[in-house]
Amino acid sequence: MDALHAVFSFLYQSGDAFAFLVLSACGLAVIFGMMGVINLAHGEFILCGAYVSTTATHLGLPLPLSILVGMAVAGLVGMALERLVIRHLYDRPLDTIVATWGISMIATQGTLILLGSTMQGSGTPFGSFEVGPYSYSVYRLVLMGAALATLALLFLIFTRTRFGILARATIQVPHIAEALGVDTRLIYSLTFGLGAALAGLCGGLYAPTMTLVPTMGSTFVVEAFVTVVVGGADIFLGTAPAAAILGIAKAALTSWQGQMAGQIGLLVAVIIVIRILPRGLSGWILRERS
Repeated sequence: MDALHAVFSFLYQSGDAFAFLVLSACGLAVIFGMMGVINLAHGEFILCGAYVSTTATHLGLPLPLSILVGMAVAGLVGMALERLVIRHLYDRPLDTIVATWGISMIATQGTLILLGSTMQGSGTPFGSFEVGPYSYSVYRLVLMGAALATLALLFLIFTRTRFGILARATIQVPHIAEALGVDTRLIYSLTFGLGAALAGLCGGLYAPTMTLVPTMGSTFVVEAFVTVVVGGADIFLGTAPAAAILGIAKAALTSWQGQMAGQIGLLVAVIIVIRILPRGLSGWILRERS
């Protein structure tokens, strides 16, 4: 029985790490992987989703609706920033780094000044369950299901909807898409807004599990970039497999030597992948297919 408990504990930790990596990286994969924009304000979109959803919960909305509100607000903020700032920098990728870094600083310090150093959380719902001598959070299982549902929804959006077809066409061959009458400026705006909304979804989902502080976005950014770099540009062929591999590796190293070892393992994985597979897992898979 002890062996079964250990196996369940490892699978639970792996699933938890997988959910964290997928949810934190999906928005970045859309903006960075598909659009080529290095968005250093990704963590602040997560912050936006977390703060807005928690505020909505305090106002009496049910948690699922609060999360959707946080997601919507983050998406609208993302579209506004794309129109005001990012749109003018698509042909200057290095400048987008500086611009989004500046936006990140403004958002973090603005939140600190306006809302203080911390916000009261809403508490983790659904309680816990026990397997053997260990107790596990039910909400973590919900997060695992949310990660899988998000991947499935993105697959449907980008393969089964008109927006998805136009978005892929605009990003791959923008001049031809524009010649065929596609409003590429609108598509870029909606795509950036989708990436920001996914970041807001991540913040809303994880808000009940953590302390809300203006710098909480940094908790997600490093692992999000790690997942996208290891996975490559394709969300489905890259981000999802990368999150699964990194989640298992992180859980194994964390169980063996603690949280710090898990973080170091992720960074080592990035170094190895960049050296061996500069285009990530998806680039390697697509090359093998061709």
